[in-house]
Amino acid sequence: MLTLLHHGGRSLLTLRTVHRVNRALYSTVMGKRVAVVLAGCGVYDGSEIHEASAVLVHLSRGGASVNMFAPNVDQMHVINHLKGEPSQEKRNVLVESARLARGNIQDLSKLTVKDHDAVIFPGGFGAAKNLCTWAVQGKDCSVNDEVKAALQAFHSEGKPIGLCCISPVLAAKVFAGCEVTVGIENDDKYPDTTGTAAAINELGCKHVSKGVSDSHVDEKNKLVTTCAFMCNAPIHEIFDGIGSMVQGVLKLA
Repeated sequence: MLTLLHHGGRSLLTLRTVHRVNRALYSTVMGKRVAVVLAGCGVYDGSEIHEASAVLVHLSRGGASVNMFAPNVDQMHVINHLKGEPSQEKRNVLVESARLARGNIQDLSKLTVKDHDAVIFPGGFGAAKNLCTWAVQGKDCSVNDEVKAALQAFHSEGKPIGLCCISPVLAAKVFAGCEVTVGIENDDKYPDTTGTAAAINELGCKHVSKGVSDSHVDEKNKLVTTCAFMCNAPIHEIFDGIGSMVQGVLKLA
């Protein structure tokens, strides 16, 4: 009986310690105000839905308040996601992003740095098509003026920026010499990483190979990146990697 009580008391103490640590962790990030910038709705022509949802879940779990934004521009094109082919439709990035945001979204032109502690950009082809032209021009791409202004504003104020999947190329294009990850180079599980990493390096930035469940922190530039669906991985691993990125952002905020 004494042995059982001893073990039970030790377990209770351990649980109490865990709860105290958790409370301390969340107290450090409670109240953080984070802007999330979307690029449409759907992996092939907008924001990747699972990535955007994972960002929002992890921010919620971290006690952050969220405002969502998107540029009020036409998509580069519209993809029929069933067939994987372009259609003749025209769609607006802000209107489509409202699907993900459940209607609670604002024009990116209204994003103000003083009202937020950090900003996060989910991935999806929309980041490379609607937020910039990387999908068609690679390292020679241009970045949407409002997207560029938002990135520069958060950077100049020393506020952290989170990016996942292909969206780290936005940082590589805007911040010379920065460090980002889009996965592991020369690995079949990361089919698009090697070419993208090479282009990032050609821009004068540094690509850091990181696995799907990990993130990379560029302390100097306060950039936190993870590869997400740049890797052919189970969705829970994508979710964990995005969680690592979000936690990194909240710690820096």
